[in-house]
Amino acid sequence: MAFNFPLYHRSGSLIFLDDDIDYLEMLGMVVPSFLQVELFSRPAAFIARMNDEPARWEADAGHHLQMIDRWRHGHHLLPQVLRYWGSNPARYQLAQTCVVDFAMPGIDGLKVLETLVDWPGSRILLTGQADEQIAIKAFNNGLIDQFIPKQTADIAGRLMTTLVKLARRAHPRLNTVWRTAMQSHHQALLEVPSIMEALLTRARSNWVEYVVLDEPFGMLGLTPDGLCEWLQLEPASGLKDVADLARSAGLGFDVVQAIQKGLRLPAVELHQQLGLRGPIRTEKAFAVGDDGQLIGALFPLAETDLPLPIYPYRNFLDMQGVRTIQDS
Repeated sequence: MAFNFPLYHRSGSLIFLDDDIDYLEMLGMVVPSFLQVELFSRPAAFIARMNDEPARWEADAGHHLQMIDRWRHGHHLLPQVLRYWGSNPARYQLAQTCVVDFAMPGIDGLKVLETLVDWPGSRILLTGQADEQIAIKAFNNGLIDQFIPKQTADIAGRLMTTLVKLARRAHPRLNTVWRTAMQSHHQALLEVPSIMEALLTRARSNWVEYVVLDEPFGMLGLTPDGLCEWLQLEPASGLKDVADLARSAGLGFDVVQAIQKGLRLPAVELHQQLGLRGPIRTEKAFAVGDDGQLIGALFPLAETDLPLPIYPYRNFLDMQGVRTIQDS
């Protein structure tokens, strides 16, 4: 069975290419402000923007591979991810999806997309009525991820639905990389439909970036304002072991009893891996999904808890200012 849970997710740039200035301006207005958007009216400028994108993606993937390699040599992943987030602010500038018009003077959009060799992002082709057979063939041949006829009645709504769907897909390479650090029984829990729905709903509502970790088991998430949150996950069947760990860490009898009953969770491993000071933190537990297999607790991390300060995603959006069309 295919593993569908996206183990690593990050927001990125949406790149639009269309020679119709009015259409580009419309796109710039309808795409929500919480997304990064770049608008191009000339293929040459678009191609120049995307020229180094495969190398940027490859360099970023290298960071992920290095984290996993260091983990295999005994280094914890949780502090590594936090250092990666703090030291690589340009990761949000990676182009996630390109939306290109088919019918343009001098070169068609499909040929433009074919120049994006080794770029791992999503490709959407906007077509006129006469171009649909070409688009269908391109889709069937795997050259594009989706095509949308420009004459579609609710083109803006259809486009946004497609963009969201593609953005939520598990990135094939990063998912493969992070899956190597996951135990099979934790992977199986993530594939339980109600658990998957609950976790992804929470992640999509609160975070612009997250990673699923195995030791300790949970999700490390980043809000648009650069705040980190640790969503600790524990299988209900293992609460006695969690309570024993809490007892050995010096937590009191009442707290240990609440942990064993699934009412609270302790962040023992979080404290150990980040070298946090003070007493072991505990938070109120809640059910994840509706079958009683998994419980969770959310631990906000202060800036002083982090190895490095993290540049907020919202700052990238603020730097965009008014969305303008690049034509040179």
